[in-house]
Amino acid sequence: MKPLVREYLSQIGRRGGAKSRRSLDPETARSMVRVREARRAFRQYRAQCFWSYRPDLVIGEPDVAWVARELMKHGGRQAWLKGKSLCR
Repeated sequence: MKPLVREYLSQIGRRGGAKSRRSLDPETARSMVRVREARRAFRQYRAQCFWSYRPDLVIGEPDVAWVARELMKHGGRQAWLKGKSLCR
């Protein structure tokens, strides 16, 4: 490998390992995680709790509370626990 290429790759690796390039405030990061978990729960418990909704329904931040409520109302113990964790 040429010295310039090796040096360039070394710099990129150092910068990427030091810290992420994306800077999110903690509240936005938590919100993104809640939406991701709500989408995952919607797919996982679709047959049990969300059978009357479109399978390709897009879950956004305003829908997280709805997903949690439906999980806790129509699901079993595991679904209830997942809904409770989304309510935090």
